[in-house]
Amino acid sequence: MQRWRGLEYIPQDWGRSVVTIGSYDGVHRGHQLIIGRAVERARELGVPAVVVTFDPHPSEVVRPGSHPPLLAPHHRRAELMEDLGVDAVLVLPFTLAFSQLSPADFVVKVLVDKLHARAVIEGPNFRFGHRAAGNVGLLRELGAAHDYEVEVIDLFVSGEAGGGVPFSSTLTRRLVAEGDVTGAAEILGRPHRVEGVVVRGAQRGRELGFPTANVETLPHTAVPADGVYAGWLTADGERMPAAISVGTNPQFDGTERTVEAYAIDRVGLELYGLHVTVDFLAYVRGQQKFDSIEALLVAMGEDVKRCRELTSA
Repeated sequence: MQRWRGLEYIPQDWGRSVVTIGSYDGVHRGHQLIIGRAVERARELGVPAVVVTFDPHPSEVVRPGSHPPLLAPHHRRAELMEDLGVDAVLVLPFTLAFSQLSPADFVVKVLVDKLHARAVIEGPNFRFGHRAAGNVGLLRELGAAHDYEVEVIDLFVSGEAGGGVPFSSTLTRRLVAEGDVTGAAEILGRPHRVEGVVVRGAQRGRELGFPTANVETLPHTAVPADGVYAGWLTADGERMPAAISVGTNPQFDGTERTVEAYAIDRVGLELYGLHVTVDFLAYVRGQQKFDSIEALLVAMGEDVKRCRELTSA
């Protein structure tokens, strides 16, 4: 799969293509439906399928300080898109000047002049151009003038987790923030993941007999609510069942919020400096401060037992 960061990196001899545009944070099941249809239509027409996305998130440029927590970094989104059959991902640097392009100018500069769109596939709420003035109706009007078709795909409707509303990144972020990683996984179609480099912490876990990988998460990562979770820690390509702690470690009056993963039943792991991923399977309990270290150790033993059961189910 080709990856371009900016319009100038698109090959000059690029031909017609099927395009879909969006932030696609998380590449959840609704996104998968749209992207999957773009790939399908591209195969029908015998042309490549291209996803256009943005960095940074448009809200950070339009309303500085409002950057939402991210469900997946751009490289992870690209991997997920490649798995869906996408042929190229175009990441457009989102600047203030870019945000001021009119819908018509956006279509000409991106879809017509560079990607030579044959078809554009979007969800019903797609907006584009300055002040999000463009919608799918305008996209169709411009398509008639510039020789591309537009297909609108309704998003899946979520079940219990979303209360019958369309799948969305906003809903998924809310569930993650509430610690409902099971509900988030229902929307994503896979466990929610955070990633980063393992750094040295206070090493209290090691002293207590439960050495943890202290993961320095990427900027703007959507981190689940404070608590203990069952999940998996992946390092050097090895996926290991894990008990995951998120929070400030109130037992030792901590103030910095961390993500720490204990690889269950693994001895002698040296992970410092490695880039790892942590996948959240299920919420186990909330963060709490115990009356004694002994009570903490008992609880940690029970946590590990429960996490072992959940990850082996």
